[in-house]
Amino acid sequence: MNPTRRDVLKTVVAAVGAAALGAGEALAAEPAKKKRKWGMTIDLDRCTACQACVVACKSENNVPCAGPDQMPLDRGIYWMDMLAIHEGSHPEGRSQYLPTPCNHCENPPCVKVCPVGATFQSEEGIVGQIWARCIGCRYCTTACPYSRRYFNWSDPVWPEEMKNHLNPDVATRPKGVVEKCTFCHQRIRAVQEKAKVEGRELEDGDFRKLPACAQTCPAEAIMFGDMNDPDSTVSELGRSPRAFRLLEDLGTRPKVVFLREAKWKE
Repeated sequence: MNPTRRDVLKTVVAAVGAAALGAGEALAAEPAKKKRKWGMTIDLDRCTACQACVVACKSENNVPCAGPDQMPLDRGIYWMDMLAIHEGSHPEGRSQYLPTPCNHCENPPCVKVCPVGATFQSEEGIVGQIWARCIGCRYCTTACPYSRRYFNWSDPVWPEEMKNHLNPDVATRPKGVVEKCTFCHQRIRAVQEKAKVEGRELEDGDFRKLPACAQTCPAEAIMFGDMNDPDSTVSELGRSPRAFRLLEDLGTRPKVVFLREAKWKE
């Protein structure tokens, strides 16, 4: 008996269904690969407070310098800043300096309060800022317990001789928006695209000194990488007994981990 059109369709549908089921079972059998979670470690035993990271960050990300009329009003912009902590008094006193970028919290308060979605968290854990969407309400600057966000009170101005040195990979921010550290996401994207073209998997060595601050640090105090990779440098350093995070009790779960100075007084 010749098969009818309906019989042929039933056979095809059954075959396609079986193939899809087999493919689904194969995918389910494969372990799901974790997405990367970018983080940073800063070793205070190595840091010399030279502030090379501060200067490199400004240069890489086109961070404007506040003029003499803005600095007295505390309107300087520092994606990477140097926080000074002093203890004791002369002659026994001492100072500790902490390089402080955005902590890119896993539970970021700034994202929760932004009314227009200008502040967001990427799948890889970077807390970003869409400058074109920002309305300048500054809710995020109020919500951030680390004071790592800055409002542009005026349009950025650079001397004529410096304009040719602006990084074309980073947009300049206009007056009236908030800006912050991005973990140099433009560099992360460039490395990912290069590895894709070369047809290879990314390795920890591709990222350890990727951000401008880490690349420039002469003491190699700053390391960067994937916190979801247990064998990465940042994961190994993050398991050190010297490791701590700023204001951990707030539940923000920062992805910037500091390594306590061995001589630090408890």
